[in-house]
Amino acid sequence: MKKSFALLLALVLLVSMMAGCGKAEPQAEPTTPVQAETKAAETVKENIKLDKLNVYYVPSREPTEIVTATEPLKQLLKDELAKLGYDVGEVVISVGTTYEAVGEALVAGTADVGVIPGGTYVLYDDGAEVILTATRDGLSKDFDDAKDWNDGKPTEASANQAVSYRALMIAGPSAKGQELAAKVNAGEELTWEDIDSASWSVMGSSSPAGYIYPCLWMLNRYEKGITDLSNAVQADSYASAFARLASGQIDVLMTYADARRDYAERWNTEFSREKSIWEETNVIGVTAPIYNDTISVSKNSPIMDEALIAALQEAFINIGNTEAGKQVIAIYSHNGYQKAVASDYDNERAAQKLIQELSAG
Repeated sequence: MKKSFALLLALVLLVSMMAGCGKAEPQAEPTTPVQAETKAAETVKENIKLDKLNVYYVPSREPTEIVTATEPLKQLLKDELAKLGYDVGEVVISVGTTYEAVGEALVAGTADVGVIPGGTYVLYDDGAEVILTATRDGLSKDFDDAKDWNDGKPTEASANQAVSYRALMIAGPSAKGQELAAKVNAGEELTWEDIDSASWSVMGSSSPAGYIYPCLWMLNRYEKGITDLSNAVQADSYASAFARLASGQIDVLMTYADARRDYAERWNTEFSREKSIWEETNVIGVTAPIYNDTISVSKNSPIMDEALIAALQEAFINIGNTEAGKQVIAIYSHNGYQKAVASDYDNERAAQKLIQELSAG
C-alpha cells in the first residue's frame, strides 16, 4: 500500500513539473521607436572631457593673418565635437615658426592636430597620422605646358572640386625674369644654364609647392636640383617671396598654382606695381599634380585615440560643409575635407626619398 502511494505521488509530481516546463513566459510589450529612443537616451554616458585641444598650422601665409582667420574655428570645433561626445575646454590654435616645427610638434605630442602639407606629413609620419585630405576649388587653368598659362588673364576658380594642385615656377618683372619668360612663350626649352642664371626664392624643404615638386621638376629635366642653384634664398612666407619678386630682388619664385590670385591686389597696392600681376609675371615651369594638404594627428598625443580620431574626422567634414566653416578654412584655399589613408601619400614618400638622396649626395 505504501509502495503504491509513493508511486502515485511521484507520478503527480512528474506531471506537475512537465506542466511547468510547458508553460509560456509572458511576452514583453513591443518597443516603439519613441520608447527605444528614450531608452537609448537614458544610457548615454557623460561627454568625454578634454581640457585642451592643440591645433597647429604651418606658416604658408603670414602668421597673424592665419590666427585672425581661424579664430572662429575654435568654437566651431568645440560645437561639433560636443555633438560627438567630447566636451573640450579650450581649442588652442598656433602657427609654427616653420613647416618643420609643426611636424616636430606632432611627433612630440605637443600638437594634437596639424594642418600640414603632404610633404610635411610624410617627413614626420613616424609621429603623425593622416586622417583627412582637403578638397579645393579647381582652377580655370590646369596645363602641363608653361606657356599655356601665360595669356595675361587671371586664373580663376572653377566649380569643380579638386584633390590635387600644381606648383608653378613664376618669373617676375626683372630683366632676367622677362628673358626667361620670353623664351618659354616662344616655345623654347629652358636650359640648365638659363635656370641657374636666375635668382630664386624657395620655401622650406618640406613645402610641396615651394620646394619638393619644383625640385623634382628640375631633377627630371636637368638631373640637378635646388641645392645646385647658384642663387636660391629661402623665404619665410609666400607674401615676402612675392614682395621680393615685385621689387626685382629675385627673378623667379616657386609657389602653388593659385598664389597669384591671393596676391593680385597687394601686387598693385603694398608691392607698388602699376600693371597687374597677370601681365607682369609668367609661368616658366609646371610640376606634376600634388595631393592636397592634410589634417594629421599626433600618434604621441596623450589624448589621441581611435574614437577621437573618428570624431575629429566627422567634425572637420561637417565644418567644411557649412558656410561659416568654409569661410574659416578658405585661408588655405580649402573647400572641404574627405577621409584619407596613409597610402594616398605614397607619391609624396617617393618625392621625399628623392629629395633626401639629392641632399645627401
